[in-house]
Amino acid sequence: MLKGNCHCGAVSWEFRGMPEGATTCNCTVCRRYGALWAYDFIDEGIRVHGPTTAYIRGRAIEFHFCAHCGCVAYWLARIPEEDGRRRVAVNLRLTEPVPIANIPIDHFDGLDTFDDLPRDGRCVGDYWF
Repeated sequence: MLKGNCHCGAVSWEFRGMPEGATTCNCTVCRRYGALWAYDFIDEGIRVHGPTTAYIRGRAIEFHFCAHCGCVAYWLARIPEEDGRRRVAVNLRLTEPVPIANIPIDHFDGLDTFDDLPRDGRCVGDYWF
């Protein structure tokens, strides 16, 4: 299980297992945050803890920050899937680098096409510096 937390420790998350990829997105929000996202469903593969402040973007998504230190911890879908589950993505930059260094980077064009782009061979470890 992966665990991550904000800088002050007030907000944390748990990701069951190891993500198959870490997504970078070039949308107007994600490119500013610089987050590396790992996805699942709330209270299934991902659990989140602690007080957050949310930036609600449109009708679809909430970005959650630590109310104390301001770290972007996760985003949460505002609208449940047809089966009632809510999609969530945690920011992998809040965990330690060594366990996730070899996870491949997935690119998502959230700015123009809303398409997944091909992997280019880079992994999380390539993004730490």
